[in-house]
Amino acid sequence: MTPFGAKLRKLREERGLTQAQMAEDIGVSPAYLSALEHGKRGRPSWHLIQSLIAHLGVIWDEAEELVRLARVSHPKVTIDTSGLSPAATELANELAMKISKLDEESLVRLLHQLKPKQPI
Repeated sequence: MTPFGAKLRKLREERGLTQAQMAEDIGVSPAYLSALEHGKRGRPSWHLIQSLIAHLGVIWDEAEELVRLARVSHPKVTIDTSGLSPAATELANELAMKISKLDEESLVRLLHQLKPKQPI
């Protein structure tokens, strides 16, 4: 599951909507919506994200968060390290080989190290 898929499912369930209901309302198939929630589809289009935001009635920070999560939720990532240092290439390859073996705590710790610090 992707971060976007998890958030989408949470918002849908909080509103008491089934996948079939929501899919019909926004004009996609239930299979597509299921695949999107489970991370088996790539990033949704900008138009679809806007339809979801409107349909779910999310505003301001929550809408921005949904857009951000869509941007970072592509399930098949390619990292181009050409032109970067050997260390960057090694890091990308080590991560690709070992990410499936990392526990959730390690993943969260790495993620926090890579994210920019938010101003207070």
